[in-house]
Amino acid sequence: MDTDKTETKAVKRPVVKRVLMVVAMLLTAFHLLASFLWIAPSSTAREVIPGNLLSEYMIPLWGQSWSVFAPEPINGDYYFDVRAVVKTPDGGEEVTDWVRATDVELDHSTYKLFPPRSAGLGVGVASDIKGSWEDLPNDQKAIVKLDYFKGSDSVDRLTSKLGEYDDPDNAVTGYLKSEHLATAYATQVAKAIWGEDVQRVQYQAARQNVVPFAQRNNGDAKRPKIQPVPVGWRALVTEPHQSDEEFAKYFCASDKVRCAGEQ
Repeated sequence: MDTDKTETKAVKRPVVKRVLMVVAMLLTAFHLLASFLWIAPSSTAREVIPGNLLSEYMIPLWGQSWSVFAPEPINGDYYFDVRAVVKTPDGGEEVTDWVRATDVELDHSTYKLFPPRSAGLGVGVASDIKGSWEDLPNDQKAIVKLDYFKGSDSVDRLTSKLGEYDDPDNAVTGYLKSEHLATAYATQVAKAIWGEDVQRVQYQAARQNVVPFAQRNNGDAKRPKIQPVPVGWRALVTEPHQSDEEFAKYFCASDKVRCAGEQ
């Protein structure tokens, strides 16, 4: 009887190993396919993986950018500046100086062997809202320059105003999502630097291209002008389950900024 049990186990082990090996091979094949589709130029080939499965699988763990290489290498810098209105001890209000959040974030990765992925957060936010803003018609671009921060319906009023003008490409919806993200990020940055007395925020995302390749050997060549995204003052945005304390601990670890507890 013992011999039979031993023989039965000996037969099952190779089957289990083979199954595990097949599963591992399938997972590896899927990962390689997903990585190829993700880093390759956008095309209908991505439809092989249905729905949002590709982006949900690749982001945030496996996402990577090969745009540092040809044919479309990275050729510019993104900036994200933040300032705020803070309440003063005498009950008044004071406008702070601008702080370049992207410089603070990138300081976490400069000369670091294992830089945190979060060091590119500000650049990502700036790039996102810059692209969404570029898609807006001129009438809507003029609207977002205005201040919308009073009352709990400030976002609704902005949305309603933007909807009064033609939007043939339906760009407003995408822009509002980008602005919501940018405002939430600016709120965390402002609270990390100036504390809980922050009343409202203003931010400016911008892009500046590098010296064109054709002028690389010209010692007098200068970088093109900054391309700003003018946005007015906005009410604070706080997302559920976020931790202002943890963000401040991370953000303020940089030597590029002096935060509320250090001033």
